[in-house]
Amino acid sequence: MTSEIKNHIKSAADRIYEKVRGYREHLHANPELSYQEHETMRFVSEQLSAIGVAHQTGVGETGIVGIIRGHHHDADASCVALRADLDALPILEANDVPYKSKVDGVMHACGHDVHTSVLLGAAEILHEIRNELPHPVKLIFQPGEEKNPGGATYMIRDGALENPKVDRIYALHVFPDMETGHLGFKEGLYMASCDEVHLTIKGKGGHGATPHRCIDPIFTGAEIITSLQQIVSRKCDPKIPCVLSFGHFEALGATNIIPETAHIKGTFRTMNEPWREEALALIENSIRSIAKSNGAEVDLNISRGYPYLENDPETTANMRELSKEYLGAEVVHDLPIRLTAEDFSYYSQEVPACFFRLGVRNEEKGIVHGVHTPRFDIDPESLRIGIQMMALAPFS
Repeated sequence: MTSEIKNHIKSAADRIYEKVRGYREHLHANPELSYQEHETMRFVSEQLSAIGVAHQTGVGETGIVGIIRGHHHDADASCVALRADLDALPILEANDVPYKSKVDGVMHACGHDVHTSVLLGAAEILHEIRNELPHPVKLIFQPGEEKNPGGATYMIRDGALENPKVDRIYALHVFPDMETGHLGFKEGLYMASCDEVHLTIKGKGGHGATPHRCIDPIFTGAEIITSLQQIVSRKCDPKIPCVLSFGHFEALGATNIIPETAHIKGTFRTMNEPWREEALALIENSIRSIAKSNGAEVDLNISRGYPYLENDPETTANMRELSKEYLGAEVVHDLPIRLTAEDFSYYSQEVPACFFRLGVRNEEKGIVHGVHTPRFDIDPESLRIGIQMMALAPFS
């Protein structure tokens, strides 16, 4: 990668910064939920057309795939892919900002508006230097990252990794724990698989003073929750990251009323596919066995979510080193594994992948709130870094 290209990327990012900030504020003010991103798709398509990037809409229902080729690239030459996500979350925004969400109860609380805007900015720069690109670049704007089965599955189904074939893929994600201007990388295993456990326990209600005449769904549910923790503590290899948590237990009785039913919801996450399969079978068998032993019936649904996310060591190390060279080693950091989930994992199961973090925090401005919260926001200066990093990725 020549110094001329690096200088062009930096100066171009400065030149288009205000435009990209406008993209982000427009998208933030007009969020759409998973698989409903019709206006977002239209907006992205309009910007790509203005840049001059050939693209196809309606991929994966509401996704977009664009391609940037230089004169020296064959039509069937393999490519590098850059991915962004389009969807927002069902959260009521609490920020008082000019670009506050105009849609009650819907908010870009996970930074997908940032990811999309940054990729649009990178697309403009890469289109300008397309004849200098070592490989064609595919742009993937996908729907539904926040909701099973994950929009990545639809994009892959519709051929986003083919025609031309993707050799490696990159994505960034906002990281409010890290100051603006900083980046984070993790080679190998990084994020967990994510499955959901939904169950309704059907018992026999009655008076709290006569429990022997009832089949208590609360007692049964409590036994299920506590017993299932043994699957993690006694069945799982301690070297395998794993967590089983329940965040919803609803049983509408009273101090002296044992209800008819109880509803429980939880999540199971790990980083090992054979153990994932074994654990889900153990969870199901344990739930059914405990319910039966208590005389209760159970409706059980285990919703299969995303697989674990594994960053390709070579691809990620190359991107890390290029980032150090470009920004300075002092702002490039190691990331620990985390048991959150991301549907970028589907791409990482298919081709070498690099999923890295973009710092967006600014304590002086009060920009300190986490993702998936009503107060989440970013330091807009992080857009400038994000644009440059995504434009650099094809050269790593």
